Amino acid sequence: MRHLTTMALVDVVARTGSIRKAAEEMAITPSALHRRVQAFEEELGEQIFERLPHGVRLNAAGEMVILHIRNQIAETDRLKSRLADLSGMRRGHVSIACSQALTPYFLPKEIAKYRKAFPEVTFDVRVLDHLAAEQALIDYSVDLALVFDSAQMAEFEVSVAARQELRAIMVADHPLAKKEVLRLRDCLKFPLALPTTNLGGRQLLQKSVALTSLHLSPSIESNSFEFLKKYILEEKALTFQIPIGAPDEIADDERLVSRKLDERDVYSGLLYFGQKRGRILPVASARFADQLSLSLATKFQTL
Repeated sequence: MRHLTTMALVDVVARTGSIRKAAEEMAITPSALHRRVQAFEEELGEQIFERLPHGVRLNAAGEMVILHIRNQIAETDRLKSRLADLSGMRRGHVSIACSQALTPYFLPKEIAKYRKAFPEVTFDVRVLDHLAAEQALIDYSVDLALVFDSAQMAEFEVSVAARQELRAIMVADHPLAKKEVLRLRDCLKFPLALPTTNLGGRQLLQKSVALTSLHLSPSIESNSFEFLKKYILEEKALTFQIPIGAPDEIADDERLVSRKLDERDVYSGLLYFGQKRGRILPVASARFADQLSLSLATKFQTL
């Protein structure tokens, strides 16, 4: 399958935009890679890269070719996975795009559970927003996506949609920590460490406040929930997260707790899990998708 190796090389050149960087990544010399790309273009009868002063860029023909290449690579991976599954080797690779909230608790546990049964399967987890996740599905960079957002994506085939309400995160000795359910107006009396406005949790919060006389005045903003968690240990501030990213007792830091917000005060959103529309997944990815779908349906209200 030498042609597949060449396709993989072309794909790396397209992704990095540089013969030199691609050569370093693929552990071959730049001159050898340049010859492989030229030979591929000659065999194809069409130039697919524009040569620039500081790299290369796909031209219109190249955009068509790279989509075909990535489709071929994905289909070959699926074939290899099925052959491995057939022979009992249980090998494969699963790539998944996810929202930041999935990385501290849910996905690590699910991946560890899966690899306990199939230790030869490898994983690639990428933290992306919903638009970047959809593009990654389209260009076969990932097999699956698990993202939190209020709008579905055109090329996204949803397997499960799990309802998520905002939760307030605070230190265990915070004045509000004694209550099991909090009113939003009480939360807003304290300093706020909030996600940035491009993140789904912040958008839900703003939507909830918009229909009231309340106002959001964050003291701290960040696109990193890990930073926000660490910051509220330094000041008795509040931050917010969806349940999948904030269990009742924050597992990795007993100094933090998670509390529900009154359902009268906040809108809920949906966590979407799925794949590229119409794509047949490799065996390992399809099996992991089944596991995630079941876990989401067990833990949350699903649509």
